[in-house]
Amino acid sequence: MGAMSSTQIETKLNGFAPIVLSAFRIVFGLLLTIHGTSKLFAWPIAAGAGGAVPVGTWPFWYAGVLELVLGLLLIAGLFTRAAAFLASGEMAFAYFSQHQPTGLWPIENGGELAVLNCFGFFLLVFLGGGSIAVDAVRKRRS
Repeated sequence: MGAMSSTQIETKLNGFAPIVLSAFRIVFGLLLTIHGTSKLFAWPIAAGAGGAVPVGTWPFWYAGVLELVLGLLLIAGLFTRAAAFLASGEMAFAYFSQHQPTGLWPIENGGELAVLNCFGFFLLVFLGGGSIAVDAVRKRRS
């Protein structure tokens, strides 16, 4: 058995792309959901100062609501592109309002995760949710 050519490797990997994209979406959605529950319910760990963010506190309570709802939509793969677009925007807002004012570079201002999340969600806007998603089922039925 000889070595596989780069074309053969690419063909084999491309076959897994829809499933891997679904896994990517689910992991990003789960992490976003947990970010929201930590703000809203102090679960599984409290965000920030030690407890749940008081209802209506700008911007953190609203961010928590967005993260919870958008994260659940992303986990399910329902309205993936719209949810990812809003999540990407929320992460951009978080970066520019909370991190960038304290320093120019993400490594300096602690904003690396906001930037990574922003672009991870932005990628989902263009790639969709993959083959294991409610959106995929809805598309097959139409």
